[in-house]
Amino acid sequence: MKVFPLLNSSAVSTHQLTLILLTVCFVFIVLIAIAIIKMYKLKAQNKKLMETNAFKEVDESYKDFTSGHLYDDV
Repeated sequence: MKVFPLLNSSAVSTHQLTLILLTVCFVFIVLIAIAIIKMYKLKAQNKKLMETNAFKEVDESYKDFTSGHLYDDV
């Protein structure tokens, strides 16, 4: 009498499991590559934006708001 008949015949063969794992790894490698490429593109765009005059104008127009009655700075 067989107690565990499913132990001898597996539902997924080793070859099928290997193909599934390789496919999942490939998908994750593609997603990581896309994220790295996007990171470098955003870093380059950020560098360009930091060099423009728009960022400098924002810094010069900033006014200190801490001098007021709420901070006891009479």
